[in-house]
Amino acid sequence: MGVFSGHWPSESELDKLRQKVAEMSGRDAQEVRVVVSPYRICPLGAHIDHQGGTVSAMTINRGILLGFVPSNDTQVTLQSGQFKGSVRFRVDEVQLPKHISKKNGLNEQIDSSKPQEECKWGNYARGAIYALQSKGNHLKTGITGLICGSEGLDSSGLSSSAAVGIAYLLAFEHANDLVVWPTENIEYDRLIENEYLGLKNGILDQSAILLSSYGCLTCMNCKTIKHKLIRPPEVQNNHDGELGNAYKILLAFSGLKQALTTNPGYNRRVAECQEAAKLLLQASGNEEVEPVLSNVEPEVFEAHKSKLEPDLAKRAEHYFSENERVLKGLEAWASGNLKEFGELITASGLSSIQNYECGCEPLIQLYEILLKAPGVLGARFSGAGFRGCCLAFVDADRAEEAATFVKNEYCKLQPELASHINQGPAVLICDAGDCARVI
Repeated sequence: MGVFSGHWPSESELDKLRQKVAEMSGRDAQEVRVVVSPYRICPLGAHIDHQGGTVSAMTINRGILLGFVPSNDTQVTLQSGQFKGSVRFRVDEVQLPKHISKKNGLNEQIDSSKPQEECKWGNYARGAIYALQSKGNHLKTGITGLICGSEGLDSSGLSSSAAVGIAYLLAFEHANDLVVWPTENIEYDRLIENEYLGLKNGILDQSAILLSSYGCLTCMNCKTIKHKLIRPPEVQNNHDGELGNAYKILLAFSGLKQALTTNPGYNRRVAECQEAAKLLLQASGNEEVEPVLSNVEPEVFEAHKSKLEPDLAKRAEHYFSENERVLKGLEAWASGNLKEFGELITASGLSSIQNYECGCEPLIQLYEILLKAPGVLGARFSGAGFRGCCLAFVDADRAEEAATFVKNEYCKLQPELASHINQGPAVLICDAGDCARVI
């Protein structure tokens, strides 16, 4: 296990990927295009996007790379840098959501010479076709492509699923000469996740990946779907972006891995938020409104929260307090106050544990270790909190020291889980990233 930082994607990574796709397709490496689809972090706005809350996000300089060339026909042929097997289907085949195809006993359209479990990673590519088809796009050109994540990196908790979905969308759109706005692709990726795969998440992940800009904090109102970029003062006045050099982003990995679609905790929390909203709206005489907490006024929550069961009251308390933290955090970022920004991140992490109750012991331990690490300004879970990693903002000059401290302390508390992180870094030092793009 190590500590790692560096630029992404490097020219050598891009050249290597182009060469592999050229070998797969029999085409010249210069014809290969690469989708760069970064992972995202959510400093503030945890677990409120699915309730129409206001969230903040930024990308990091790690993520998904998809090298591809357009096919001469409708055929899609995909390979993965992480998983075995090939995925093959045609872009003009009708794609059904996974729960429908399973219910009707329809076989998944995969290379029958490969074990099925090896090819489930192709569901996101088929989901991208489903999303594009469902909005009336007629695709005629497939792709030959190779998809891979940042080398040696466990992407749990970094919204890798949204990064993958967006990578496929951008590749299919590019191959078919479709002009699609980022806001449209936010909806397309929502269709992949919500309708095709059956995960009840919001639009934070894909919004961050598609709308972010280097050095900025992306603010998204998930109810109105309006967004804005918050620039720190140094970036406004200095193109070198001095604030970008004042901090680093630490990602500390737990060794816990489990897909969100197989963890009942995530969808259960969403349902609890909706139930709390429903009861609060009924209490205020607004039961005809959609039961999400963004439709409940804060004063209605204060007036009627005693009528909620303790668990539902906690979920609502997290929503309203987190919304307030986001607004304060945007002001802190805009004024360059990293200290206050970090304190709000830590408070968000505590509310996730106490009110949203989404943490598990290893991640809570990791969160607490990060708060003790030298130079750390603030920390919280990254992602849903049932697996994956924690994030922290740290003074740039102390990032290496903090990373070593966290790695050593976590090994003492969770030696077995820490031993699972032997293929990649236990702690990753990152910089802010940019939006998804084709290069």
